[in-house]
Amino acid sequence: MAGYKTPDFNERTAAAKAAKLKALEKLRSKPAPDPEVVAARQAAQAAREAAEAERRAARQAAIAEAKAAKEAQKEAERQRKEAAKPTEAELKAARDARYAARKARKK
Repeated sequence: MAGYKTPDFNERTAAAKAAKLKALEKLRSKPAPDPEVVAARQAAQAAREAAEAERRAARQAAIAEAKAAKEAQKEAERQRKEAAKPTEAELKAARDARYAARKARKK
């Protein structure tokens, strides 16, 4: 029984060329795509892209709305804190009242 014979360079290039030709023939034997099917696929792809763009726009709008609501909430909280903060006149009146109470205790 004969052993395995390693193919030489010429045999390998011939096998590669034959494989390329076989693949090319297989590709050529395929029928051309039907224009109606291609048009339908393109229309479906365009519809999917439009729906995705619409979903993306809705999501961006929701994000912007949430951000605006958060900013409005922060502004309302800041105004509430500002309104709760005593004015200079109130601080002075409280300080004067403490001073007067301290003086009254000493007498």
